[in-house]
Amino acid sequence: MFEKFKKNLEKFRELSPERSQDDAGNVMTEKIVPVESIPNIEQIKIPERVEQVSMSQSGDDIGIKLLMDKRAKLEEAIDYVGLMIKNLKDKRTKLEKNIEDESVDIKNLKEKLNKVTQYIDEEKQGIKNLSQKRSDVEKEADDVAIIINNLREKLTSIDHIVDEEGNKIKNFKESKSKMESTFS
Repeated sequence: MFEKFKKNLEKFRELSPERSQDDAGNVMTEKIVPVESIPNIEQIKIPERVEQVSMSQSGDDIGIKLLMDKRAKLEEAIDYVGLMIKNLKDKRTKLEKNIEDESVDIKNLKEKLNKVTQYIDEEKQGIKNLSQKRSDVEKEADDVAIIINNLREKLTSIDHIVDEEGNKIKNFKESKSKMESTFS
């Protein structure tokens, strides 16, 4: 039942250089392992085996040693579970911080995108206004071109009339000079 906890506890013990190699006849005692010796974990209490003081033979007969071993295994399991809980809390705290950081980044990005969207909308409106002004100017230019063509036609008509009148005067002068020359 406790083999799973025992294996995991052995992994943590491997990180501690102060582990006792003698397991026979030992009792578990708690020892604080420095933070530097275990990565990503604050101070942890790890049981350490210490030589048991000589016990009377009768204590072994009634199962005290067995009871003490079970208690030690339970303490190991409790320490391991406590360590797991602490690690989970640390991970949760780290995740909460990461999520909060991401939330702030996303809010900032959203603000920037809103400003960009506003700028784009303003530019679109400006382009629409310029397009309308250009259209108005083109219409005025077309109107001016029509007026110029009308004036050109009128000037051409006037020029034609002036030429006709000039021809009439010229013909009149020629006929007058012919008449005078015939009378003389």
